[in-house]
Amino acid sequence: MPSPIGHALAGIAAAWIVDLVPGRRAWRTAPASASWYLRARDGLTAACAAVAAAPDLDLVIHQHRTFMHSVGAAILVGLIGGAIAARRSRPIVRVALMCGAAYATHILLDWLGTDRAPPYGIQALWPFSDVWYLSNLDVFGPTERRAFLSVPALLLNTITVVREIAILGPIVWGIWLVRVKALARLAAQLSRGDHPPQ
Repeated sequence: MPSPIGHALAGIAAAWIVDLVPGRRAWRTAPASASWYLRARDGLTAACAAVAAAPDLDLVIHQHRTFMHSVGAAILVGLIGGAIAARRSRPIVRVALMCGAAYATHILLDWLGTDRAPPYGIQALWPFSDVWYLSNLDVFGPTERRAFLSVPALLLNTITVVREIAILGPIVWGIWLVRVKALARLAAQLSRGDHPPQ
């Protein structure tokens, strides 16, 4: 299954794609001179990266790849993201979709990943189905979580992370470039005052 780095990159990409959907985005603008962190919209991008890696916390409760790796969990995360957005006066639907999409990428990457431990796959459709799903495409390599400081584990995990960056890095970079241009156009519209009322 993919590493936390691959999951975080996919979560960022999904959140930024959702954020490109037209609608109320004035709260997301930052000047071109602002830092990368502010232009990525400070904590929301970081939160979506963390949310995308979060399903693997089920390793702690020895329920790996079950209910936390499902569309049911992604829906719940989206609802929680929307509730937090409401308390912070942010666009509820946009933030909910960003969080839910980021979480859902974990399910997609694990489905596309290499799985060497039975039961194979993930319970992607929980609570609607208990069936285990795996694509067998092995797009993303395996990671070793046991004895992860051993030389073979370090080598395997390094190869997996490099492969994830090679696949997902250009996607994230491309979305970043599109997003920066879209937000720059929005900022220009706001400065001219010809934007629709919100």
